[in-house]
Amino acid sequence: MMPFLSFCKEKCITVKQNECMKNHTSFKIGGECDYFVVPENAEQLKAVIQKASQLEMPYFILGKGSNLLVSDQGIEGVVISLCGLDNITVNGQEITASAGVSVASLCTTALENGLSGLEFAYGIPGSVGGGLYMNAGAYGGEFCDTVIRAEYLTKDGQIKEIGIKDMALGYRTSVFKTNGGVILSATFRLEKGEKAEIKAKMDDFLNRRKTKQPLEYPSSGSTFKRPTGYFAGALIEQNNLKGASVGGAKVSEKHAGFVINYNNATANDVKALMVKIQKTVKENNGVELEPEVIFVGRK
Repeated sequence: MMPFLSFCKEKCITVKQNECMKNHTSFKIGGECDYFVVPENAEQLKAVIQKASQLEMPYFILGKGSNLLVSDQGIEGVVISLCGLDNITVNGQEITASAGVSVASLCTTALENGLSGLEFAYGIPGSVGGGLYMNAGAYGGEFCDTVIRAEYLTKDGQIKEIGIKDMALGYRTSVFKTNGGVILSATFRLEKGEKAEIKAKMDDFLNRRKTKQPLEYPSSGSTFKRPTGYFAGALIEQNNLKGASVGGAKVSEKHAGFVINYNNATANDVKALMVKIQKTVKENNGVELEPEVIFVGRK
């Protein structure tokens, strides 16, 4: 048995070999990873990372896979899913959620406790860890509006707390993109509110998503970041690219900011379509569209 596999089994850590990544991304695209591991706590996570590093195996931290395009050739080494880190606690006006908690569960917990401030996030299809990593946002709100601190695992295996001032939260970015830390949990401070009003706002935002976004098809959400002074979807639509396709990938006719997996698309289909969009918008509008979707896996 391979050293990594036997290590995980010995430590009672859930592990699978040759797991298909299309089962773990919202795009429903991607080849196999060598090992797929689901630690249940910070100690298991630390142990897995240390073992992978010791064996010189690359590893990738996975949340809900809602902002990823995984290569058709899959991912080399170890994919570490944080879905097993799923604790959530409420202390007064503060909610602490582990990295693997879904954003939907976070918002629902806030509603159940009459806490307002996260309504904008209801419908964001990611995890708390991924949301903080990207400083996820929608409808004028972002994670940075309510998060106050987080716990993370440093590259050398220490568990540290970090306050919002040191998180460098910006448009779809955070300090975790550069410091190599793995987010373990985040704490949000919210305002007291009326449950009926909170629910009404959540329902409104969710209905807006359903009306305007192609939620009936697999995608990674917004394909491109918002360029300064413009909206990516509007630029794409102006260039008559709604409905444009490469293979099974297609620009949504409902919302041009979304590239969708229309018909068993491959990662290469999506990439080729994105390049076509970028080239057209650059030539006609002089605007560089930067991907919001993150590319991972073998070249």
